[in-house]
Amino acid sequence: MHLKAPEHQVAGHIAKDGKPGPLVDDKGRFFKPLQGDSRGEIEVKFYESFSSNTEVPDHIRRYFPVYHGTQAVEGSDGAAMIVLENLLSKYSKPSVMDVKMGSRTWYPEASEEYIQKCLRKDARSTTVSSGFRISGFEVYDHKELSFWKPDRKLLNGINVDGVRLALRKFVSSNTLSDTSSKPDSAFASRVYGGSNGILTQLLELKTWFENQTFYHFNSCSILIIYENESIQDDARAQVKLVDFAHVHDGNGVIDHNFLGGLCSFINFIRDILQSSDDESTEN
Repeated sequence: MHLKAPEHQVAGHIAKDGKPGPLVDDKGRFFKPLQGDSRGEIEVKFYESFSSNTEVPDHIRRYFPVYHGTQAVEGSDGAAMIVLENLLSKYSKPSVMDVKMGSRTWYPEASEEYIQKCLRKDARSTTVSSGFRISGFEVYDHKELSFWKPDRKLLNGINVDGVRLALRKFVSSNTLSDTSSKPDSAFASRVYGGSNGILTQLLELKTWFENQTFYHFNSCSILIIYENESIQDDARAQVKLVDFAHVHDGNGVIDHNFLGGLCSFINFIRDILQSSDDESTEN
């Protein structure tokens, strides 16, 4: 089995200081290191519960990676890894964005030290004010014919206007590294809009979250993906939920923390679509 580091990782843990990072194979699978504390156990428990939960409708399952169990992997000190569907394996020039959801990013049983750590990080971002923050993204630059990724440390400190700018850059065709040029949002209608676009998918998720009480998705992320190779014909826009190390039982209560962030994010996407439509009309 040939394993390598993923090419388009935009957030999350990476191989560092002897700790293994995520890997991918050539068969469409993604290997995520099991975190040594209770987080790894919680994530496996979630995937096994979700996979066997017959009350989760099929049209919602498509928003979650397919789970293939756990496996000890050679070359990573025999560490156990969660084996998942590689969400990017069928994309040749993907643009990817990771959006961490919720205005509260810690879990109910977290220590005071961990809560304070989250609060400090959340306060520097739009987590509290908007109910989500952009953790990272990578875009294919159609002018430079290469991928462009902003510094993650800079993203941690952006305000609401910075979020709008990032969401516009994510669907733009002009040179992205040029900070003086205004993003043209050329692909907004193809990626965010349409019957299979990001907004439609987010609204479908919202309907489920307005009723589901099985899980509370603390510190979970939404991945937004689209294909640049076929952008003029089919953007193949896709929404996926990832990172379930802090998921807890819902105990019959709606996950208002995630739902609130999702509603806010939907409004941001709607605003960009509306302004793009207005600019098209003016032109």
